[in-house]
Amino acid sequence: MGPYYYVVERISGDYGFLKRTDIQDKDLLQVAMALLPSDIDEGTKLKWENLVYTIID
Repeated sequence: MGPYYYVVERISGDYGFLKRTDIQDKDLLQVAMALLPSDIDEGTKLKWENLVYTIID
């Protein structure tokens, strides 16, 4: 499945809010921080593939 590309728009408590960057989508995806890489911050670019988020440059 995937890959899909995201950027972390904001972090609020135990959740990260991701914006999809590979297609036009104005909605934010709410994801539990436990599912995201531990060293993310707002603005971090992520790839989701095979149910795993990884940081990309």
